[in-house]
Amino acid sequence: MNRKVIPSLLALGVSLSLCFTPALAQDEVKIGFIVKKPEQAWFINEQDAATKLGQEKGFEVVRLAGEDGQQVLSAIDNLNSQGAQGFVICPPDVRLGPAIVNRAKQYGMKVVTVDDQFLGADGKPMADVPHLGMSGYKIGRQVGEAIAAEMKRRGWDPQEVAALRISNNELPTAKARTDGATDALLDAGFVKQNIFDAPQQNTDTSSAFAAASPVFSKNGRFEHWVIYALNEESVLGGVRASEQYGLSPEQVIGVGINGSGAAFAEFSRQKPTGFYGTVAVSSTMHGRQSADNLYTWITQDKKPPANTETTGTLMTRDNWQQVRADLGL
Repeated sequence: MNRKVIPSLLALGVSLSLCFTPALAQDEVKIGFIVKKPEQAWFINEQDAATKLGQEKGFEVVRLAGEDGQQVLSAIDNLNSQGAQGFVICPPDVRLGPAIVNRAKQYGMKVVTVDDQFLGADGKPMADVPHLGMSGYKIGRQVGEAIAAEMKRRGWDPQEVAALRISNNELPTAKARTDGATDALLDAGFVKQNIFDAPQQNTDTSSAFAAASPVFSKNGRFEHWVIYALNEESVLGGVRASEQYGLSPEQVIGVGINGSGAAFAEFSRQKPTGFYGTVAVSSTMHGRQSADNLYTWITQDKKPPANTETTGTLMTRDNWQQVRADLGL
């Protein structure tokens, strides 16, 4: 219901309880779905899934980009002008949480996060904002375990292998993932001194490529490399850098995280590359469930759980089509 007509209804003595019957509320529900990288396959899948759910249940989903703080606040203003009751968001910077929540409260909107969780001024997760995302550390351990298993299958000596850790420690979810992978590799006998950081400025392939290239140039004594990062786009940047440096696919094991178009395209290449696999998580489920949680909160006043964590499935060139089907990707 348009908030501007409420005072008029009150003046006429019309009961608000009659205006907010469940059927009417559901007919008028409109939510936003704001993502930080609208061009990435993961976020396209999330928004597609939310939109499809809206069509099934009879509510509207407004798809918006929020690639920086100002764009996010403008998106929220946009949603308010359209009469939206709330929004799902994957923020471009988790530290924007307090500002985003304040703007949402200003408009009386409900907000839930997906993938990346808001941090408060104290640097801790904002538990009052419902969140759905990966268990970053567990997903990371799955990456490390997959790399260790493939190293063993190839007969590589962990003492003689180098690791390229493409890192983004400013993003807590990214750090949790690479920390998990690192711990799993160390548990499998990897040498800590052989893990080399490549800090990236962004979370895409080109940024990872730029970060990775110097690492290979400075550490030419290693014949075998493993590559991991917060997502598969970043791992692919590392793989492309390894190719430019002259390493063959047989010398590289790269394992990403997500399970989206970037991985599908790589697995579809005629010849295998150093991109061995990815821990696939259902972006479709993330988009659908987060939108459904918000819709239920709006229409039934049932606040979603504070934090819901998901894990993933290893997807490789051999099984990617089956995993994709199983996860609805």
